[in-house]
Amino acid sequence: MPNEQNALFASVDALLDQAAAPDALPAPAERKRLREAGGLSQDQVAKALSVRRETITSWESGRTEPRQPKRAAYIRLLEGLAERFPAERTTPAQVPAPAAPPAPIAEPVAAPEPTATPERAPVPQRAPAPERAPVRAAERSPAPARPGPPAPAPAAPATAPDSRFAHGPLAVLDGDGTAYCVDGLVLDCPAKSVAALADWALAEAKLGAPRLHRHGKDADPLVVITAAAAERLGLPSTLEDRRGLRLPADHKVVTQLARAKWQLTRRGFGPWPRIYRPAQSGRRQCVQLAVLPWGALDARSWGDTDRLPPAELARVLGAYATRVITPRGSTAVCGLELMTALRPPTRAVKDESTGSWISGPNPGALTEPLDPAPPEAPAEHPVVAARYPRHHERTPDQVIDEEAYDWFRPLTDEECARGYAYGVGIDVNMAFAAAANRLTVGTGPATHVQAPEFDAKLPGSWLVDLSHVEIDPRLPNPFTPKGDRPTGPGWYATSTVAYAVELGARVRPSEAYVRHEHGAYLDAWYTRLRDAYMATMADLGVTTGMPDADFLDAMARHKDTDPGQAAVLSAIKSSVKGGIGKLRERPQGAGYKYGERWPALERPTWSPHIRAELIGKARTNMHRKMTKLASVGLFPVAVLSDCAVYLSHGPSPLDFLPYTDDGKPLPGGFRLGVSPGMVKHEGTQDFLWVAAMTEDEQINPARHIKGTDAAAGGE
Repeated sequence: MPNEQNALFASVDALLDQAAAPDALPAPAERKRLREAGGLSQDQVAKALSVRRETITSWESGRTEPRQPKRAAYIRLLEGLAERFPAERTTPAQVPAPAAPPAPIAEPVAAPEPTATPERAPVPQRAPAPERAPVRAAERSPAPARPGPPAPAPAAPATAPDSRFAHGPLAVLDGDGTAYCVDGLVLDCPAKSVAALADWALAEAKLGAPRLHRHGKDADPLVVITAAAAERLGLPSTLEDRRGLRLPADHKVVTQLARAKWQLTRRGFGPWPRIYRPAQSGRRQCVQLAVLPWGALDARSWGDTDRLPPAELARVLGAYATRVITPRGSTAVCGLELMTALRPPTRAVKDESTGSWISGPNPGALTEPLDPAPPEAPAEHPVVAARYPRHHERTPDQVIDEEAYDWFRPLTDEECARGYAYGVGIDVNMAFAAAANRLTVGTGPATHVQAPEFDAKLPGSWLVDLSHVEIDPRLPNPFTPKGDRPTGPGWYATSTVAYAVELGARVRPSEAYVRHEHGAYLDAWYTRLRDAYMATMADLGVTTGMPDADFLDAMARHKDTDPGQAAVLSAIKSSVKGGIGKLRERPQGAGYKYGERWPALERPTWSPHIRAELIGKARTNMHRKMTKLASVGLFPVAVLSDCAVYLSHGPSPLDFLPYTDDGKPLPGGFRLGVSPGMVKHEGTQDFLWVAAMTEDEQINPARHIKGTDAAAGGE
């Protein structure tokens, strides 16, 4: 008996020692919260600790624990972050919010924070009441039954839910005044006008989402208006102004808003109107609406999402809002807004002369609009118009041409004689997002230099002759989007010239526009979109670590598993592609005159040099992997953006992709898998079809390899 008691006491003492251990780590969710509060990506932490990004993911999920000496360094990082970003929410009195940065349009400013909300109690089933309450959590409605899809896995919050946004980021309003929120929550909305709807959304609905960065802004509440709700609110079923896509200024809804002291942005009342009032005590008063019958959800990005029942629509949009950002426009707008939300241009700084808090630039962000270097600017830009006449076609030594691949070649006699039966297309997952990972881009103005030494660590545009670099003619040239050999000097982004150096070329730039202020601006953007993509793919039954054959089977049926989550996946991909496109947005509208500035130029995020750097990186990444396959005798016959077509004896990528003797994918080549940068099966056509496309019709077979037209922009 004493021996047993001593053993128990020893176990308790060991447990106490463990509980008081000086190297105890916070809970996994807190580790992730601290990193995100500090605006750090997993890649940055991994680099600082000399570990792989996947290791940080495992530590933050609790799957594994760090060991010494990494553990001590990790604890030191977390303790430092905890001192700066404690778990308790900081009040506005302690840290004043920075003033909103200048915007090209009448940007809505600050809205009052609703009073604290008591904890939600279990709610009975809906029942008619003599007097309808303005807001009532009536019921938790189950999503419509579907055969077999896995339940969505929304990202778990790292901190306690914010009581200001207790009902989630958005609501879908139906014609009977029922507002469907995320997680099956249903609210009563008594509003019968748009002005009353805005008041309800701000004062009672408890909608919105916390900021994604400590220097950013909380997401405004989003109310999605169905066709029936539009009728209830007095909105027309269609917009008569098909060019401007907005209500006329004298429409009764617009005048009602004006009488209620609400304002609209310069975009007016269109499919995505923003309604706001001036700030009150530095707090935002802004509501985002989405009018479904006016085409707010573009079918090219969202499919048939706008036809879903309201409860299911709230589930789909809620998943996107939770994983990416609360929608406030097209997926292209969302992709660009996500950059700003994760890297806000301003922060609160203390004015030493007055002791007050003012708005100042946020280091590492795009803080002000900057004119591009002349070769980086599109043809309509004033810096180009000042140099060349309107219809002048600039040559490669006058303009940078970093675009995605659109290349194909005729079949060789050897290929025709080898008895191939198929052309098989493989597509790189999230190719442009993967290229953004750890990509250094310029965040400041360009400096013009003559005859510089090339520096692969310095982002910019370089005038250099790469025509002497020898490339196998069965591969596309890595330096031009058409895959043709350059004919002389041309402008290239740093990532493209760096790849030429990697291939052994000696480069001697004659001039360059370089950016000494630079950083990994897109890292956080990539990380959030990658995590959103991976979580959505997991909901669709496609996960990491699957055997190649199982992965291909899962990909063949993933869109049928859950159509709602398939729409979320499409929107995520469109956010990547569209966000990158917005970096070089060109003038729109019939009223534009050549050589004039257009509104997009007033955004800090109008940065064509970042787009050029990123696309050049994606294209050279693709070429590097194709070169690796060429080393074992496999050459593509066509490439379109992130899709490559290879000849094969069988219809599957497994029939031609090379593997090592131990069954692993060829190092450095294309690998099947779900992660960004890995590949999936794009489509298969028979050999004679491929031959006819390349030889007879002179059409890129990669564009039609899956049976439908593909967009050259990829993703």
